[in-house]
Amino acid sequence: MRRYLAPGVVAAGIVVMVVALLAAGGAPEPLPVGLTGASMPVSWAVPVLRLLADVAAIACGGAVLAAAIFLPVESGGKLGKQGLRACQDAAIAAAVWAVASIGGLLTTASVILGVPLSQLSSRANQAASLNQVRALAVAVVLTAVLAVVLSGCRTAATARIALVLTAAALTGPLLTGHGAIERTTFWSLSATTSLVVHVFAATFWIGGLGALVRYTRERKAVEKFSQLALICAISIGVTGLLTAEIHLGGHHEGWGLITAWVTTGYGALVFAKAVAFALLVTIGWWHRKSTLPALAAEQPAAFWRLASVELLLMAGTVGLAVALSRTP
Repeated sequence: MRRYLAPGVVAAGIVVMVVALLAAGGAPEPLPVGLTGASMPVSWAVPVLRLLADVAAIACGGAVLAAAIFLPVESGGKLGKQGLRACQDAAIAAAVWAVASIGGLLTTASVILGVPLSQLSSRANQAASLNQVRALAVAVVLTAVLAVVLSGCRTAATARIALVLTAAALTGPLLTGHGAIERTTFWSLSATTSLVVHVFAATFWIGGLGALVRYTRERKAVEKFSQLALICAISIGVTGLLTAEIHLGGHHEGWGLITAWVTTGYGALVFAKAVAFALLVTIGWWHRKSTLPALAAEQPAAFWRLASVELLLMAGTVGLAVALSRTP
């Protein structure tokens, strides 16, 4: 089953993202006749590359987290066999992350500037002045460095350094969203901080679970992750609600989250993501009530089956998150 889980996760994310974009009005639209600009394939490439970058970042973060914290370490702080395997996988994921970010940089510049991709070189100076492009360029550099560091990672100390680099690479693009436009206001600072915490928690919750499924069957590692997952879930719930309310204009027009998420495309995606989150919390509760005790009793099958379903649902929420970031 694990052989098909990774492609299933990617497929689930892409399908949910495309459906959500089409349903909520965030999908790219053809250019009016007579106008030139980014083509439809390039416009669609922006969210697809964003999703691939996010999935690679989650895989990288989870593998590094496992090597640094969850997996056994040998004497002298050297990584064990599975820790080394996790770091090599993380290096590949970081390289994919870097390549997807390069593609995202080019396609994003093409869409924002309204020029075909083939003519982007003639507008290089303008592209370089865009905040989104600069943030993606920083992410490319950091992920490339991360891939190099991970490819030579042999100790838990180096894995922890890689964990810090992963956090830094995640942060850059988050500082150029809607909440970061006016950084001097309370609400923009709140939105940006909330988004950073939200993405960190989601990355290490989803990535950590994926790493458990791939690298270990040890009960001690599962118990460590279970404690982290609870913290991540609480953080995601609080920051997700705060970020959604700020973007839906609640601080200007009264707390209108309840009405806005059934009257706007953005709000509908917020509602869908909230439902998915509630399902994930329910799965987490079931783990604690049933599958973790079964795991302690040397009956692990139920835990790993439910964890696989949980990962597929998480992939769908990532697809929703990408669609949300592209929906007005």
